[in-house]
Amino acid sequence: MDLQLNGKTALVTGASRGIGLAVVRALSAEGVRVVAAARTAAPELRAAGAHPVAVDLSDPAGAERLVADATAELGGIDILVNNVGGGDGGLSGGFLDVTDAQWAQVVDLNFFATVRVTRAALPALLAARGAIVNVSSVGARVPHGGPIAYTTAKAALTAFGKALVHEFGPKGVRVNTVSPGPVRTDMWESPSGYGAELAAAMGIPHADLLAGLPSATGMVIDRLVEPEEVAALVAYLSSPLAAATTGADHVIDGGSIKTA
Repeated sequence: MDLQLNGKTALVTGASRGIGLAVVRALSAEGVRVVAAARTAAPELRAAGAHPVAVDLSDPAGAERLVADATAELGGIDILVNNVGGGDGGLSGGFLDVTDAQWAQVVDLNFFATVRVTRAALPALLAARGAIVNVSSVGARVPHGGPIAYTTAKAALTAFGKALVHEFGPKGVRVNTVSPGPVRTDMWESPSGYGAELAAAMGIPHADLLAGLPSATGMVIDRLVEPEEVAALVAYLSSPLAAATTGADHVIDGGSIKTA
Protein backbone atom coordinates (compact mmCIF):
# COMPACT_ATOMS: atom_id res chain seq x y z
CA MET A 1 0.00 0.00 0.00
CA ASP A 2 1.30 3.44 -0.94
CA LEU A 3 0.98 5.64 2.15
CA GLN A 4 1.45 8.80 0.07
CA LEU A 5 4.38 9.86 2.23
CA ASN A 6 7.05 10.17 -0.45
CA GLY A 7 8.87 13.49 -0.06
CA LYS A 8 7.46 14.23 3.41
CA THR A 9 9.72 15.09 6.34
CA ALA A 10 9.79 13.61 9.82
CA LEU A 11 11.48 14.00 13.18
CA VAL A 12 11.65 10.81 15.26
CA THR A 13 12.90 10.80 18.86
CA GLY A 14 14.27 7.83 20.76
CA ALA A 15 15.32 6.51 17.38
CA SER A 16 18.45 4.45 17.97
CA ARG A 17 16.84 1.06 18.69
CA GLY A 18 13.63 -0.87 19.23
CA ILE A 19 10.42 0.85 18.18
CA GLY A 20 12.19 4.10 17.28
CA LEU A 21 14.60 2.45 14.86
CA ALA A 22 11.75 0.45 13.33
CA VAL A 23 9.79 3.68 12.80
CA VAL A 24 12.79 5.31 11.12
CA ARG A 25 13.10 2.35 8.77
CA ALA A 26 9.37 2.27 8.00
CA LEU A 27 9.16 5.97 7.21
CA SER A 28 12.36 5.96 5.19
CA ALA A 29 11.04 3.04 3.13
CA GLU A 30 8.03 5.19 2.26
CA GLY A 31 10.27 7.96 0.93
CA VAL A 32 10.17 10.18 4.02
CA ARG A 33 13.25 12.26 4.82
CA VAL A 34 13.90 11.55 8.48
CA VAL A 35 15.88 13.26 11.20
CA ALA A 36 16.48 10.61 13.85
CA ALA A 37 17.22 11.79 17.37
CA ALA A 38 18.95 9.68 20.00
CA ARG A 39 21.54 10.08 22.72
CA THR A 40 24.07 8.45 20.39
CA ALA A 41 24.02 8.59 16.60
CA ALA A 42 23.89 4.85 15.99
CA PRO A 43 25.25 3.71 12.61
CA GLU A 44 21.99 1.85 12.00
CA LEU A 45 20.27 5.22 11.56
CA ARG A 46 22.44 6.26 8.63
CA ALA A 47 22.06 2.78 7.18
CA ALA A 48 18.29 3.32 7.31
CA GLY A 49 18.70 6.54 5.29
CA ALA A 50 18.09 8.93 8.17
CA HIS A 51 20.01 12.00 9.28
CA PRO A 52 20.99 11.21 12.90
CA VAL A 53 21.22 13.90 15.56
CA ALA A 54 22.82 13.10 18.91
CA VAL A 55 20.89 14.85 21.66
CA ASP A 56 20.04 14.27 25.31
CA LEU A 57 16.38 15.18 25.68
CA SER A 58 16.64 15.11 29.46
CA ASP A 59 18.44 18.43 28.96
CA PRO A 60 15.68 21.08 28.74
CA ALA A 61 17.64 22.92 26.05
CA GLY A 62 18.03 19.78 23.96
CA ALA A 63 14.55 19.95 22.43
CA GLU A 64 15.02 23.40 20.91
CA ARG A 65 18.46 22.48 19.55
CA LEU A 66 17.05 19.29 18.05
CA VAL A 67 14.11 20.99 16.35
CA ALA A 68 16.37 23.75 15.02
CA ASP A 69 18.71 21.11 13.55
CA ALA A 70 15.80 19.15 12.08
CA THR A 71 14.18 22.21 10.54
CA ALA A 72 17.48 23.31 9.01
CA GLU A 73 18.14 19.83 7.63
CA LEU A 74 14.64 19.14 6.34
CA GLY A 75 13.32 22.61 5.53
CA GLY A 76 10.24 21.92 7.66
CA ILE A 77 8.58 19.15 9.64
CA ASP A 78 5.51 17.28 8.39
CA ILE A 79 5.59 14.46 10.97
CA LEU A 80 6.73 14.30 14.58
CA VAL A 81 7.03 10.90 16.23
CA ASN A 82 7.62 11.25 19.97
CA ASN A 83 9.05 7.85 20.83
CA VAL A 84 11.61 8.87 23.45
CA GLY A 85 11.07 7.02 26.71
CA GLY A 86 12.28 4.26 28.98
CA GLY A 87 14.24 4.75 32.15
CA ASP A 88 12.42 1.81 33.71
CA GLY A 89 15.59 0.10 34.93
CA GLY A 90 15.87 -0.24 38.69
CA LEU A 91 12.13 0.12 39.17
CA SER A 92 11.05 -3.46 39.72
CA GLY A 93 10.11 -2.75 43.34
CA GLY A 94 6.92 -1.15 44.65
CA PHE A 95 5.81 2.41 45.28
CA LEU A 96 7.75 2.79 48.53
CA ASP A 97 10.96 1.79 46.76
CA VAL A 98 10.86 4.62 44.21
CA THR A 99 12.81 7.72 45.22
CA ASP A 100 12.06 11.32 44.30
CA ALA A 101 15.07 11.29 42.00
CA GLN A 102 13.76 8.21 40.17
CA TRP A 103 10.31 9.75 39.81
CA ALA A 104 11.83 12.91 38.39
CA GLN A 105 14.04 11.02 35.94
CA VAL A 106 11.27 8.75 34.64
CA VAL A 107 8.62 11.47 34.33
CA ASP A 108 11.08 13.81 32.64
CA LEU A 109 12.12 11.23 30.03
CA ASN A 110 8.68 9.75 29.35
CA PHE A 111 6.59 12.92 29.54
CA PHE A 112 8.40 16.25 29.73
CA ALA A 113 10.84 15.41 26.92
CA THR A 114 7.84 14.97 24.61
CA VAL A 115 6.24 18.17 25.90
CA ARG A 116 9.40 20.14 25.13
CA VAL A 117 9.99 18.65 21.67
CA THR A 118 6.35 19.13 20.71
CA ARG A 119 6.35 22.75 21.86
CA ALA A 120 9.48 23.47 19.84
CA ALA A 121 8.18 21.69 16.72
CA LEU A 122 4.61 23.03 16.68
CA PRO A 123 5.30 26.15 14.58
CA ALA A 124 6.71 23.94 11.80
CA LEU A 125 3.88 21.41 12.19
CA LEU A 126 1.25 24.14 12.05
CA ALA A 127 2.81 25.51 8.87
CA ALA A 128 2.75 22.02 7.33
CA ARG A 129 -0.65 21.03 8.75
CA GLY A 130 1.27 18.02 9.97
CA ALA A 131 0.86 14.97 12.15
CA ILE A 132 2.08 14.02 15.62
CA VAL A 133 2.25 10.44 16.86
CA ASN A 134 3.12 9.88 20.52
CA VAL A 135 4.28 6.41 21.55
CA SER A 136 2.80 5.63 24.95
CA SER A 137 2.07 2.21 26.50
CA VAL A 138 -0.82 0.01 27.54
CA GLY A 139 0.58 0.68 31.01
CA ALA A 140 -1.27 4.00 30.79
CA ARG A 141 -4.53 2.00 30.83
CA VAL A 142 -3.42 -0.68 33.28
CA PRO A 143 -1.00 1.25 35.49
CA HIS A 144 -0.57 -1.62 37.93
CA GLY A 145 1.01 -3.65 35.12
CA GLY A 146 4.44 -2.05 35.25
CA PRO A 147 6.73 0.24 37.28
CA ILE A 148 4.52 2.85 38.91
CA ALA A 149 6.58 5.87 37.85
CA TYR A 150 6.77 4.64 34.26
CA THR A 151 3.08 3.82 33.84
CA THR A 152 2.04 7.07 35.54
CA ALA A 153 4.24 9.06 33.17
CA LYS A 154 2.77 7.19 30.19
CA ALA A 155 -0.76 7.98 31.43
CA ALA A 156 0.19 11.65 31.43
CA LEU A 157 1.56 11.27 27.90
CA THR A 158 -1.69 9.72 26.66
CA ALA A 159 -3.72 12.54 28.24
CA PHE A 160 -1.34 15.08 26.71
CA GLY A 161 -2.17 13.87 23.21
CA LYS A 162 -5.90 14.19 23.87
CA ALA A 163 -5.52 17.75 25.15
CA LEU A 164 -3.16 18.76 22.36
CA VAL A 165 -5.50 17.73 19.56
CA HIS A 166 -8.35 19.69 21.13
CA GLU A 167 -6.31 22.88 20.81
CA PHE A 168 -4.44 22.31 17.56
CA GLY A 169 -6.71 19.94 15.63
CA PRO A 170 -8.86 22.83 14.37
CA LYS A 171 -5.63 24.40 13.11
CA GLY A 172 -4.80 21.40 10.96
CA VAL A 173 -2.46 19.33 13.16
CA ARG A 174 -3.47 15.72 13.75
CA VAL A 175 -2.40 14.04 17.00
CA ASN A 176 -2.61 10.32 17.72
CA THR A 177 -1.23 8.06 20.40
CA VAL A 178 0.03 4.51 19.90
CA SER A 179 0.01 2.30 23.00
CA PRO A 180 1.92 -0.96 22.57
CA GLY A 181 1.74 -3.92 24.89
CA PRO A 182 4.93 -5.90 25.56
CA VAL A 183 7.21 -5.42 22.55
CA ARG A 184 10.26 -7.48 21.70
CA THR A 185 12.78 -4.80 22.66
CA ASP A 186 15.67 -4.42 25.09
CA MET A 187 13.23 -3.35 27.81
CA TRP A 188 12.17 -6.99 28.05
CA GLU A 189 15.00 -8.92 26.39
CA SER A 190 18.21 -7.23 27.56
CA PRO A 191 20.05 -8.97 30.43
CA SER A 192 20.21 -5.54 32.10
CA GLY A 193 16.67 -4.40 31.27
CA TYR A 194 13.42 -4.27 33.19
CA GLY A 195 12.45 -7.80 32.15
CA ALA A 196 15.62 -9.27 33.63
CA GLU A 197 15.19 -7.25 36.82
CA LEU A 198 11.57 -8.38 37.14
CA ALA A 199 12.57 -12.01 36.62
CA ALA A 200 15.22 -11.71 39.33
CA ALA A 201 12.72 -10.12 41.71
CA MET A 202 10.30 -12.97 41.03
CA GLY A 203 13.02 -15.57 41.48
CA ILE A 204 12.59 -17.12 38.04
CA PRO A 205 14.91 -17.39 35.00
CA HIS A 206 14.72 -14.48 32.59
CA ALA A 207 13.90 -16.87 29.72
CA ASP A 208 10.95 -18.28 31.66
CA LEU A 209 9.55 -14.81 32.29
CA LEU A 210 9.74 -13.98 28.57
CA ALA A 211 8.14 -17.27 27.58
CA GLY A 212 5.24 -16.74 29.98
CA LEU A 213 4.80 -13.01 29.42
CA PRO A 214 2.17 -13.17 26.65
CA SER A 215 -0.20 -15.37 28.64
CA ALA A 216 0.55 -13.57 31.92
CA THR A 217 -0.48 -10.25 30.37
CA GLY A 218 -3.58 -11.68 28.69
CA MET A 219 -2.24 -11.56 25.13
CA VAL A 220 -3.92 -13.94 22.73
CA ILE A 221 -1.23 -14.12 20.04
CA ASP A 222 1.25 -16.22 22.09
CA ARG A 223 4.20 -13.92 21.39
CA LEU A 224 5.45 -10.40 21.99
CA VAL A 225 4.56 -7.57 19.64
CA GLU A 226 7.27 -6.91 17.05
CA PRO A 227 8.74 -3.38 16.77
CA GLU A 228 7.99 -3.41 13.03
CA GLU A 229 4.29 -3.95 13.75
CA VAL A 230 4.21 -0.84 15.93
CA ALA A 231 6.17 1.07 13.29
CA ALA A 232 3.67 0.12 10.58
CA LEU A 233 0.85 1.59 12.66
CA VAL A 234 2.85 4.76 13.32
CA ALA A 235 3.57 5.16 9.60
CA TYR A 236 -0.10 4.76 8.71
CA LEU A 237 -1.20 7.31 11.31
CA SER A 238 1.41 9.72 9.95
CA SER A 239 0.07 9.41 6.42
CA PRO A 240 -2.64 11.22 4.43
CA LEU A 241 -4.56 7.93 4.38
CA ALA A 242 -5.35 8.59 8.06
CA ALA A 243 -6.50 12.17 7.47
CA ALA A 244 -9.72 11.67 9.47
CA THR A 245 -8.02 9.79 12.30
CA THR A 246 -7.04 12.07 15.16
CA GLY A 247 -7.34 12.38 18.91
CA ALA A 248 -7.31 8.61 19.41
CA ASP A 249 -5.27 6.17 21.46
CA HIS A 250 -4.47 3.15 19.28
CA VAL A 251 -3.72 0.01 21.28
CA ILE A 252 -1.46 -2.64 19.73
CA ASP A 253 -1.19 -5.24 22.46
CA GLY A 254 -2.02 -8.68 21.10
CA GLY A 255 -5.44 -8.55 22.72
CA SER A 256 -4.28 -8.08 26.31
CA ILE A 257 -6.75 -5.30 27.14
CA LYS A 258 -10.23 -6.79 27.24
CA THR A 259 -12.31 -3.62 27.65
CA ALA A 260 -13.64 -1.52 24.77
